[in-house]
Amino acid sequence: MEIGITSFVETKPDVQTGEVISHAQRLREVVEEIVLADQVGLDVFGVGEHHRKDYAASSPAVVLSAAASQTSRIRLTSAVTVLSSADPVRVYQDFSTLDGISNGRAEIMAGRGSFIESFPLFGYDLHDYDELFEEHLELLLKIQNSEKVTWKGGHRPAIDDLGVYPRPVQDPMPIWIGSGGNQESAIRAGLLGLPLMLAIIGGSPMHFEPLVQLYKKAAAHAGHDESRLKVGSHSIGFIAENTELAADTFFPSTQAGMNKLGKERGWAYYDRSSYDAARSFEGALYVGDPDTVAQKIIHLRKHVGITRFMMYVPLSTMPHDQVMRAIELLGTEVAPRVREEITKWEAETGNRS
Repeated sequence: MEIGITSFVETKPDVQTGEVISHAQRLREVVEEIVLADQVGLDVFGVGEHHRKDYAASSPAVVLSAAASQTSRIRLTSAVTVLSSADPVRVYQDFSTLDGISNGRAEIMAGRGSFIESFPLFGYDLHDYDELFEEHLELLLKIQNSEKVTWKGGHRPAIDDLGVYPRPVQDPMPIWIGSGGNQESAIRAGLLGLPLMLAIIGGSPMHFEPLVQLYKKAAAHAGHDESRLKVGSHSIGFIAENTELAADTFFPSTQAGMNKLGKERGWAYYDRSSYDAARSFEGALYVGDPDTVAQKIIHLRKHVGITRFMMYVPLSTMPHDQVMRAIELLGTEVAPRVREEITKWEAETGNRS
């Protein structure tokens, strides 16, 4: 069971002071967060790609490379790379470079992305949203599998027996599929035999179990070894010394972030009752003291089949020291409890997938 952190490197106004920190400061902070995550024994850190004013990381590979030479074991991934509007050749080169700097710890998490700013920015038509992703993923996987590539598509110039360099330390360098939870993405990942990362940020995480089974069935149908499949959860969370403190500390920024996004997307107003319901044992928020959060992750592993858990923190903007403390508690107190319980459970049940 792998446990880690996801950050979108947000720079929204502080809910208490209204202060907006600079992109530069927030980028330096997230590098510190990655270094701490490595020091406390977490397995993976993911940085999301966004192209708007309230997010600082438009180039996850550059951010992760800044932390690579200061870390020794933690895996470094995008979360996600917006592949529909990116050049797959450049994506692979960037992460292969990261893989060399980190000595084999880079991963790509490819997704469509939930924001659309990158499409006009890079000259793509939103009407080609799905077709672009399929085409770019096909090319990215060709580059993963072969040093020299011949490929032709409808939206990018063809490649005729050309090499893509540098080559990574890992062979192959992992490519995950990031999904908001639709069946098409799960089936595609299964048929390709690629690891699947699910954004479980609302409702009951238990509702994702049929989707995981669909993913595994698609993989089996395509002849892939089910025991080698990986399924991850990107889930919002926060940890403090006690549950009341965690809940009260995390609510203001979470409410602000949810309502800002909700205003753009037509969601219902997010209030304290919505928040408290979501942090219940069956809810999608992993907020509480170390034991509370550990038990929820264990439940997710046993009943949904998640093999990698990534806590998205902070949602919106929080004081840096609070985020650092949450990362410390996840690594030093939550992760050991989860690993011990899951190792015991897997030995008793023989369930490794």
